[in-house]
Amino acid sequence: MFTEKYITSSCTINKGAVIKEGLNIFESHTDIAAFLLSVYQHFHFSYPKFYKMDNLSKLGWLAAEILLKDSFKKENYRPEDVGILLANANSSLDDDIKYFETVKEMASPALFVYTLPNIVIGEICIRNNFKGEHTFFIQDKFDAGFIAQQVNYILDKNILQACICG
Repeated sequence: MFTEKYITSSCTINKGAVIKEGLNIFESHTDIAAFLLSVYQHFHFSYPKFYKMDNLSKLGWLAAEILLKDSFKKENYRPEDVGILLANANSSLDDDIKYFETVKEMASPALFVYTLPNIVIGEICIRNNFKGEHTFFIQDKFDAGFIAQQVNYILDKNILQACICG
């Protein structure tokens, strides 16, 4: 059975700008770590785990927080009815390189955990108590058609009732 699907909100974080619903809501041109921290502070988020996350997790977490802010009613869904589907081209390459450097001396278990790209999904799910299906795809380039196909499937089969994707 096909269900009616619609996008309730959109958020893009790219090149020093945060855009929600097509409107630039924050801009800062600094290095990635400083930029992510400035976004966190600008929106007055309060989540101590943020400071321990890697850049990929911070980016995904911030996008999800901004996406859900003021436009998503978690109380309308059971935790297992909300899921996440993400994709990128480089997996966790930033942390893979950092971890590889630590292996030369003493491997860092704290850094190792972030060499798994699905950790960003875990951070979003923990924060929001989402317990539905989740997947992280690695693709050469972003394929919106593929993402739409996957989301349509999980919604049409009533596996999920809501999905964060990107």
